[in-house]
Amino acid sequence: MDDIAGTLYPRYIEPSLHEALADTPVVCLLGPRQAGKTTLVRQLVPERAYINFDDVALLNAAQLDPTGFVQGLPNHVTLDEVQRVPEIMPVIKSAVDQQRKPGQFLLTGSANLLLLPRVQESLAGRAEVLQLYPLSEQEKHRCKHSILERLIGGEIKPDIIGEQKGIEGIAEAICVGGYPEPNTRQPDRARQWHRQYVNAIIQRDVKDIAAIRDEEEMQRLMTMLTYRTASLINISSLANELGMRRETTERYLTILERLFLIRRLPAWHRKQAKRMVKAPKVHIIDSGLAATLSEVKADDWRDYSTDFGPILETFVVQQLICQSGWVDLGLRFSHYRDKDQIEVDLVIEQGRSVWGVEVKKSASIQAQDSRGLKRLAKQAGKQFKGGIILYCGNNCLPLGQENCFAVPMNALWQ
Repeated sequence: MDDIAGTLYPRYIEPSLHEALADTPVVCLLGPRQAGKTTLVRQLVPERAYINFDDVALLNAAQLDPTGFVQGLPNHVTLDEVQRVPEIMPVIKSAVDQQRKPGQFLLTGSANLLLLPRVQESLAGRAEVLQLYPLSEQEKHRCKHSILERLIGGEIKPDIIGEQKGIEGIAEAICVGGYPEPNTRQPDRARQWHRQYVNAIIQRDVKDIAAIRDEEEMQRLMTMLTYRTASLINISSLANELGMRRETTERYLTILERLFLIRRLPAWHRKQAKRMVKAPKVHIIDSGLAATLSEVKADDWRDYSTDFGPILETFVVQQLICQSGWVDLGLRFSHYRDKDQIEVDLVIEQGRSVWGVEVKKSASIQAQDSRGLKRLAKQAGKQFKGGIILYCGNNCLPLGQENCFAVPMNALWQ
């Protein structure tokens, strides 16, 4: 649970965390800084011993003698910000191999440990990894029904409630994002928090996982990516515009991904299909960060000189991937695009089953809006189970294709 202005908000990943601690020796809860990891673990299991490696004295002790440090720990312990001490991971591996006890170590990290080569081997076969992202709109509104669950369960049906009109509150939700702290502030103060947050991550946390020569270069890359959120990644183009080597640009992208500032969404493809684009898309991890750093405000929603579409797409991707944490951890996400420039913003796979999600800012739906879903259905064949266009109108409308509907955007939180 997260505390916003004195109000506790549910974190729907909580049951999964309980289950993991009951049968797995090492449980990793990973996610961005300030997303609520510490609040969740301390309230979930308050009786556990708690060590935070932001404490310099504890950090130095663990780095100086990781073996002695682990040997001195209680039987069940939470180690917070563990990415700051990668030296401790082989020692945890050894302790678990000597005596496996469920819930022995609960590790939290603000860097994706699965993308840190030194850590992967130590966790293999011993750990369950859960992701905690900033608050979803479903959690903020305390909604019990997940649109993702309804989609993969085949439970979406037409629902025409009246005259077609636009729905309110979408721009505000996008621009504040999901980090708990900005949700307590007025818009200008929230934007100030977002700016300082990114600066702090780059100036402080980067050095825990990599050595870089120029923090300003990374800051410039991050800012450029916010203007390109929901776009295909072209590393050579980025490098040329920034005046950086391609290898440096790729390395900085990887660091930003490890620190949960960006997300790379891979391309969906089939081996027999030759006309598909295979480049990944980049999404800023939180729509509030994307809006602030690209100078987009909620008041710009009706200003058609401002392209709100990419940030809206990033917002939807953020919400649905977050919902997967309590719907099905095994879901896989990608995007579809082919050489004809026909695309689907989000492709969801469960086993061999495939669904598509398109995102539209419009409050109305045109016939051509569903061509991406039709193309995906053709490529996936019998594995295609349905799709939705999340749009800004108020009625749930059939699209003339089996199990495909135009769904109001606020279904993400209602």
